[in-house]
Amino acid sequence: MSLRIFKRRSPEASDQPIEVGIVSWIRELDDALRLAAESGKPVFALFQEVPGCAGCKQFGAEVLSDQAIVDAIEASFVPLLIHNNQPGRDAEVLAQFGEPAWNYQVVRFLDADGSDLIARRDRVWEAGPLAARMVAALEVADNEVPPYLRLLEQEFSDRLRTAHFAQGCFWVGEMELGQIEGVITTEAAFMAGHEITTVHYDPEVVSLTTLTADAKARGVADTVFVDRAGRSELRAAGMHASKIDSSSHRVAPSRDQKRQISGMRSARGLSAAQLTKVNAFARSAPAAAAKYLSPSQQVL
Repeated sequence: MSLRIFKRRSPEASDQPIEVGIVSWIRELDDALRLAAESGKPVFALFQEVPGCAGCKQFGAEVLSDQAIVDAIEASFVPLLIHNNQPGRDAEVLAQFGEPAWNYQVVRFLDADGSDLIARRDRVWEAGPLAARMVAALEVADNEVPPYLRLLEQEFSDRLRTAHFAQGCFWVGEMELGQIEGVITTEAAFMAGHEITTVHYDPEVVSLTTLTADAKARGVADTVFVDRAGRSELRAAGMHASKIDSSSHRVAPSRDQKRQISGMRSARGLSAAQLTKVNAFARSAPAAAAKYLSPSQQVL
């Protein structure tokens, strides 16, 4: 049986509905399950209303057209599209999985037997939460998680914490701090008369004490500004930190942000976390920077 696949949508081609983004989809469940068995990849099964409401169109135009998400779907999964408001084979598959007709989009992650790898969840309509479920499915399948996909999941995680590091030059601060594993985003700013780099970090990857020690070793932590819990944590480790001075805090102008890649046209379209990592490594270790980009982004 030949595969029914939608080709990538472009300004010159209008055969793919906006509701399904620019992913190249397989349209037959049996084909998808066979490819999953052959490749060892999970099935990314999109149940989507086509034609759909404004929310469905937005999901396709934004989330399913985000290049990092698209690359991860096509490289790490078998992409399957089921229309949830059409008769015929689509309706049969809908009934098989107990999915309601005329519903908002739902993504399920299936193994080669058609069983859910992780529990079904409704109302996952943004790139960050979808990336988190993609990571979870790949982990359950014991498959490799692309670094750019894991970074996207971390960027939108609610577990991130914030710290502010003062140094002589925040151009250097963003570069040095962005290289630390567990630092997700950086921002150049001012506080209490200092140039500072504001850091959002993942405490499951790097603790505040380890982050601070590394920052000091790199010479970009003349003063550390953190919240009360952070000050207690550092005090217990024999480190000093200052109270955040919100009244004096202001973000540096855009010309001072991500200075190492300033003017790089190909940086457009990257997420804040990707910009942080590319800015950190682009000059000293381009290969390290590239791993945080999807395949299509690396071409650019």
